[in-house]
Amino acid sequence: DDMVVVDKPSGLLSVPGKPETHRDCLEDRVRAQFPTTLLIHRLDLETSGVMIFALNKPAQKHINLQFERRQVQKTYIARVAGIVEHDEGEINLPLIADWPRRPMQKVCFETGKPSQTHWRVLEREAYATRLELKPETGRSHQLRVHLKEIGHPILGDPFYAPEDHYRAAPRLQLHAETLKLRHPNGGEWHCFRADCPF
Repeated sequence: DDMVVVDKPSGLLSVPGKPETHRDCLEDRVRAQFPTTLLIHRLDLETSGVMIFALNKPAQKHINLQFERRQVQKTYIARVAGIVEHDEGEINLPLIADWPRRPMQKVCFETGKPSQTHWRVLEREAYATRLELKPETGRSHQLRVHLKEIGHPILGDPFYAPEDHYRAAPRLQLHAETLKLRHPNGGEWHCFRADCPF
């Protein structure tokens, strides 16, 4: 009655783009089945995983507040280039839009907004590392820029990975695995999960 949770595939827009060729999107597909669907957050085109929509205005307001107050807990899985040396860590780098190169983002210590990502190694492969990521903030392209800046770009990333790392995977190796929040009707904690497809 209050929300719908979806496993977004990679390659599908969260919301419609301006060109007519970019009209197909997850929001419209969900609204076709649930006409009162309201947007709460987005995932990048290339990112797969858990997305949540509200089905009424009070639910939308309640969940939006949880996002604004950073109460929503999210985990992502990423495969990155190279072998990450330490087992876990934290990235604190302020981010802002790189206006001449939009939608690209960049690190800027003068005008960037605070951005924080916790990471933990799940598996080391021959030439790559699988990480669990827990963003404290939700800046645009945060995980992609943060990992590039520490020297481990996400494999398959068309924006931030060097050509060889971009071509090393058939898609962006970033997946929103879990999303935990309070139900807008009653406040009980719920954790939604979409298994990683890579």
